[in-house]
This record gives sequence, structure tokens and C-alpha cells, in this order.
Amino acid sequence: MTKRWELYEEVATYLLSQFAQESGLDRVEGKQEVVGRRSDTTWEIDAKGVRQGNTGLVIVECRRYTTSKQNQEKVGALAYRIIDTGADGGILVSLLGLQDGAERVTAVENIVSVRLNEDCNRYEFVLGFLNKVMLGMLDQVSFGEEVQVKLVPEPEA
Repeated sequence: MTKRWELYEEVATYLLSQFAQESGLDRVEGKQEVVGRRSDTTWEIDAKGVRQGNTGLVIVECRRYTTSKQNQEKVGALAYRIIDTGADGGILVSLLGLQDGAERVTAVENIVSVRLNEDCNRYEFVLGFLNKVMLGMLDQVSFGEEVQVKLVPEPEA
């Protein structure tokens, strides 16, 4: 059975991919490993954003913490992965946003904070980033035995 945090990562990756153009990305790829240029270690990242024209990469980190905002230490760890891999920046997806010290780190290390609701799925979500909010809603529509459709032509100018 898929764990909630794994589903959160999958949904976040899917949604970031759907809205890639909004953040200057060509595409968003799923979980993978990248090698640090400085440390020569391997980092597992939750997702990777690829800039338009394959001009760079953005590390995506998803954190489904339900009781606290992301702190300076956690954001600092992401900042180091960005530096070590030579990434252009990062995207940090979380439920509750950032503490003050974490906000300061994101501002200087080119990390975008994205908020995604706790029980999201591909169809029902609240995604907030770059002063925008995207909503997904799913509703059922039922049809009876008879459906009438009336086409109204546009008035001529």
C-alpha cells in the first residue's frame, strides 16, 4: 500500500509538471538520483525540474509535515544539494510553508516555496506558488433518461 508521503510526492510531481510553464520549466521528472559535483556523492531527489531548452535543472523536495513549518535546517539541506549538484535552484513543496529563518534561506538560494494541501490528489488540490493559487475540483454529474441541448448561434455583428 502506498504511504501518504509517497502519494504526496507523486501528486506534487504531477501537478508541478502540469504547471511547469508557470515556473519557467519545460518539464518535471519523477524521483531520481543526481551526483554531486563537489562531493561526488549521490543524492536521491523527489523530482527534477528541467528548464526550458535543457538549460538547467531545479531540485524538487516534497515534505508532507503536518505539524510544523519547514525550518532553516531542512531548507539549508536542500540549499546544499543545490550547490553540490550545480542546480539552478529548488522547489520546496510543503503543507504549512516556511519558518522565518527558512524563508531567508530560500530568498538567497533561489528556492521557491510551494504549498500543497494535505489530502490532495490529481483532481482535487490546492496548490499555491509564485503569488498564484491553482485549484482542482472533481464533481459528479448525473444524467437522467432525457437530456436536452439547445444551441444558440452567436449574434451577427
